[in-house]
Amino acid sequence: MERSGVDPGDSGSSSPSLDGLPGSPGMHRNPSPPPSEGEESAEGDAIGNTVYSKHWLFSTLTRLIQVVSDQEGGSGAGDSEAQLDLDEEVESEICKVWDMSMDQDVARFLQEFKAADILLGVIGKSKSSRLTEICVGVLGNIACFPETCQSISGNEDLGEVLLLLLGDSDPPTLLETSRLLLTCLSQPSVAPCWVERIRQQKSVCENLCFVMSSSTNVDLLVKVGEVVDKLFDLDEELMRSWIRGARGSAAPSPGHPTADGEPANNTPALDIAPCVLEAAKQLRSDSPDGLEVYMHILQLLTTVDEGIQAIVLSVEVGEEAWSLLCDVVCSDLCQPDDPPIVIHEQKTLLAPILAVLSAMFVCQAQHDYSKMDKNLPLIGSLIRVLQYLGECQQRETERREPGSEEEAGDNHLKILKDTCCEFLANILTELPKDTVSELVQRGYLSEETCSTAVQSLLSLYSTATRHFLAVLSEVDEKLAEGLLKDFPSLRP
Repeated sequence: MERSGVDPGDSGSSSPSLDGLPGSPGMHRNPSPPPSEGEESAEGDAIGNTVYSKHWLFSTLTRLIQVVSDQEGGSGAGDSEAQLDLDEEVESEICKVWDMSMDQDVARFLQEFKAADILLGVIGKSKSSRLTEICVGVLGNIACFPETCQSISGNEDLGEVLLLLLGDSDPPTLLETSRLLLTCLSQPSVAPCWVERIRQQKSVCENLCFVMSSSTNVDLLVKVGEVVDKLFDLDEELMRSWIRGARGSAAPSPGHPTADGEPANNTPALDIAPCVLEAAKQLRSDSPDGLEVYMHILQLLTTVDEGIQAIVLSVEVGEEAWSLLCDVVCSDLCQPDDPPIVIHEQKTLLAPILAVLSAMFVCQAQHDYSKMDKNLPLIGSLIRVLQYLGECQQRETERREPGSEEEAGDNHLKILKDTCCEFLANILTELPKDTVSELVQRGYLSEETCSTAVQSLLSLYSTATRHFLAVLSEVDEKLAEGLLKDFPSLRP
């Protein structure tokens, strides 16, 4: 059973003391089985419509408080930062609470019982990474339901503690904290308060950048990427401030543990763009979905001037971004031996990659890395994408019955086509004669591919199309004449 998320509790409520909880530390048993006929007391002990026991939950939470009290009392003066192992029996019991909290009745009961305040106290005193992870995981499950998410999101103290946990060196704790934040940011009623907290807590940007640049944990990188992507999508000004603020910000000092628990030595300043690229490189082979998340983050960055400058101003970052994205397009996606239908699987990854490359090309076309004589396979891939899109569109048209009112087309495919056409048009406008000649010689430009390019571009990009045809006529007059025959509107 997957254990997800994390979130805050009712503000202004005080954490119940040990004496305030029903039951005792010794009363710990498994959740009650379904009550049989006549078991009125068991039925009254059930949480909502579940078979879970209120008394068992009370005693487990009581025991949880006792555990952290014992940890605090048992640690010596010189080992305040030392991590303690969690007793296996205790871990098993509170993991049951973690699983139970996925049920809405249990989540509501925990909210009424002020469990968020209890868990906040436990997190604040915990000397066990596993214990912290589980507590944050329970809060994350509670946050999955709008009513309980609204309640715990109002707890300012819990909100502050959770954001500080993003600086923790324990990957499982970071993962659960990120899941919680994503859960809350995905609920419109509470997202604004979390965005505002994150805006005020400057360490969030630095800590998330640090994870993206240093972690090799796939699950953690994906979830942190989803958090950053959601934040940037929700608040453009926050994205701008992170771009400005992260550039030149102080990185963790030498010896600060990385997100995988290893010490960092001489870590450079953490800028957004290279951190996103580093995470994308880690996820390229292990998580296509995660790679898609980071490509969308890059695309969001290019929608503002500060973002595109963060990518292209540094030749090193620009080269790294261009090289990675081109290689993904040319080596991983839409290959010559793929069936055209593959475009449906790759559309949401291809579109942001091509959008970023297009923005970089327009902004820094004079840079050596983006010169098309060094990127001939990219032109071939762009035309192949348009070929596959055309074939899929034709099949879709043939599938629909005549006169059908079924909505035509796929919006994601339309976005991909528009992006690809704009990028290719910009490239064709800049192509010199020598490059066109090499494209023909290497087979990237043929009668079929030229026809695909012209057919796709002619209606919206006639100037680029005519420029390309004029250059092509100097290189291969027969090929150019064939295009004029198929597209007579291009004749002077």
